[in-house]
Amino acid sequence: MKRTIVDIISLLYIVLFFYTGVNKLRNNDTFSEQVSKNTYLNDYHTVIAIAIPSMEVLISAALIAAFFTHAKWPRKWGLYAGTALMAIFTIYVKFMLKSGHLPCTCGGIIEAMSWKQHFYFNTSFTLLGILAIWLNRGSLDVEQKKLSLS
Repeated sequence: MKRTIVDIISLLYIVLFFYTGVNKLRNNDTFSEQVSKNTYLNDYHTVIAIAIPSMEVLISAALIAAFFTHAKWPRKWGLYAGTALMAIFTIYVKFMLKSGHLPCTCGGIIEAMSWKQHFYFNTSFTLLGILAIWLNRGSLDVEQKKLSLS
């Protein structure tokens, strides 16, 4: 059952990060322009416009690889990196809720959400990521014990 929950959360992260990452890369000029409108991020908008969507696609790739390999590191890395990125996005959205309205720098359908909806969405995905890490950690411990007994 734990494995199934981790698989479902991993699939959700794959869809989310692949979709938004590819969308931001395809519309990179728009994404970069939106990031540049944030006074705190303006100086770094060109780096952020490439780094964020690239990380999203890499996280998706790691989580996809986890379904096709016996190695445990792709899923572990993907869940940790994905959850960390979602936590950063959540903090950013909370900050935006406090400071005022700026254009959304998300991609696709998610772009239609309000800042408050983004906060709840991101918080939910962050909590799902934490749950998956916790459940996956237990399965890694079992795998390591099995290996040490062999």
